[in-house]
Amino acid sequence: MVDTLSDNSTADNIGKTTIAPTVLSTIAKLTTLEVPGVSRMADSKQLSSLDNDGVKLEVKDDLIYLDLYIIISSDHNARLIAETIQQKVKRAITEMVGMEVAHINVHIVDVDIEA
Repeated sequence: MVDTLSDNSTADNIGKTTIAPTVLSTIAKLTTLEVPGVSRMADSKQLSSLDNDGVKLEVKDDLIYLDLYIIISSDHNARLIAETIQQKVKRAITEMVGMEVAHINVHIVDVDIEA
């Protein structure tokens, strides 16, 4: 579990909040899939080191490190897709759980070509 509150000394604080790493992975995955041009997340069978369908997550010193493995559609710009993913995922995690994202690496592993 990941602690989102490190200071329990305030008078209004009645407890501690923890967030499971799978919640962070789910936020990253769903946000990524909403970006135009993302066809799908890479199959976890192809990337056996991943825990959650194309998302590799690590939390160190209250910082989140993400690697996202995606498949894009051929009619979009790969660089723009990656930049959009980085911006949107960072914003989603920061706003939803209040944690800082150290880096987000986007790995484009394939392209869906429509015939």
